[in-house]
Amino acid sequence: MDVEPLLPGPPAPRQGPRRRDRRGRGRRWDLIPPHLPGYRTRRDRFDDLVADAGAMLAERFPRRLAHMQVLVEEVPPADPAPWEEATVMLGRVIPPSRSNPARVIVYRRPLQTRCADEAELEMLVRQVLSEQIGSLLNIPPEDVDPEAWSA
Repeated sequence: MDVEPLLPGPPAPRQGPRRRDRRGRGRRWDLIPPHLPGYRTRRDRFDDLVADAGAMLAERFPRRLAHMQVLVEEVPPADPAPWEEATVMLGRVIPPSRSNPARVIVYRRPLQTRCADEAELEMLVRQVLSEQIGSLLNIPPEDVDPEAWSA
């Protein structure tokens, strides 16, 4: 009984993402550690700002805005219809239907280009959200968020 020794097969493929290139060079770690302010991008900070403002306004009207979605898009649609004005939209509301909840869309780029600093951006986001939610609920935006319109 002659038993032939088992020869090792080809090496198994590596599991997980490749962290360096095939010659051992390349990035070994993140350039900015997570505890530093530069770790989060402008887009991430804007998304958090909109989410916080939307949650704060939804708490003011818990029964009427329980299923509302607040979404962020980069830019508004490019081609307006012939009967629409050719102005830049800062936000948009889509009323609820049987299958979808109400959606408020905030456009990131037009808002960021109109603001010089973070405080001004926060105020403009709150004003746009209060305008859109006010049109959804048929109430004036000053009643939705009085602090945003008092300044």
